[in-house]
Amino acid sequence: MSTTASGAPAEPVAETSAPGLSPEQLQEVFALLPGSDSVELKVSVPDASRRSVVEALGMDVMRAQIRQVAFFDTRDLALNRHGVVVRARRIQGRDGDSVVKLRPVVPSQLSGDLRRAKGFGVELDAMPGGFVCSARMKAAAKDADLHRVFRGEEPVRKVFTKRQWALLEESAPEGVALDGLEVLGPVNILKLKFEPEGYPRPMVAELWFYPDGSRILELSAKCLPDEAFTAAAESKAFIAAHGVDLGAPQQTKTRTALAFFTGDQPG
Repeated sequence: MSTTASGAPAEPVAETSAPGLSPEQLQEVFALLPGSDSVELKVSVPDASRRSVVEALGMDVMRAQIRQVAFFDTRDLALNRHGVVVRARRIQGRDGDSVVKLRPVVPSQLSGDLRRAKGFGVELDAMPGGFVCSARMKAAAKDADLHRVFRGEEPVRKVFTKRQWALLEESAPEGVALDGLEVLGPVNILKLKFEPEGYPRPMVAELWFYPDGSRILELSAKCLPDEAFTAAAESKAFIAAHGVDLGAPQQTKTRTALAFFTGDQPG
């Protein structure tokens, strides 16, 4: 089995229909939380109930921001299979950003130099029935450069810093020609940050539009690691009361995008 730079096994986040975590999973979450910088609680909404959930949560779609995301990998997804995700994002009305992400990671196995690097952070993502701890190095990128890279007019490294590229070189599997990475995308997105009545923290809704007409609506909220279990309980109760089926199969945005643009179906 391949590993990430942290030494953790590089397995993709599986889609699941299980609404709860097992005792073993809970023990692992407890071990990961102290080394995480933040926790993001996520749930995907089945397309059949998307409209009713939008209405129930009082979302104003006219306040949504347009974004585009593209991923960079080989045709056989060598980076993704090794636990490395490389992506860049355009944001309406301003410059965007680029990210090199490693997942899964064990925070205690990351070096101090890496933890202190500019733009570096560790986040625990949790969804019904599953979780993954990831590390990411993020940097700002000029929109004009992003546009040209997305169109294949500039090399991928144009929108990544030297430190990001060094991390990618350290983390990529042997034999991958990084300067030959393909542009997988872009995917058009609507993002809305809002404050639902009766919920104690901001919520984010992202609606991803894939080129074949399919969509994924994801709801998310962030909290500090020491708030994770309280926030998870509050979120579960709130979104279930507003029509979100927590037992529905969960779809991950990145996995779906990579599968679409390569024809790959990760196991």
